Amino acid sequence: MSVVQAYILIQTEVGRAALAAATIAEISGVASSEEVSGPYDVIVRVDAADATQLTENVVPQIQKVDGITRTLTCSVVGNTRGSRFPGPGVGADVHGS
Repeated sequence: MSVVQAYILIQTEVGRAALAAATIAEISGVASSEEVSGPYDVIVRVDAADATQLTENVVPQIQKVDGITRTLTCSVVGNTRGSRFPGPGVGADVHGS
């Protein structure tokens, strides 16, 4: 069984990003939840057992968190060898040797 990984980009109401990120971090399947700057307020990495768990369990739980106004789910479809992030299929070290 292979793990389905995704990044979820989240916009929140003004002043709600930190609490939303902390709440999301407690959801089963969430590998990381970080408050960021830019057009999105929180970026979440999810490791799900399969696509069904991702779309029917994890994403709906995240969307129910107070203060979230919009989500965009980006499924990981490939991996670049030399990843600098833990876990298969996540990130690429574009500056590495």
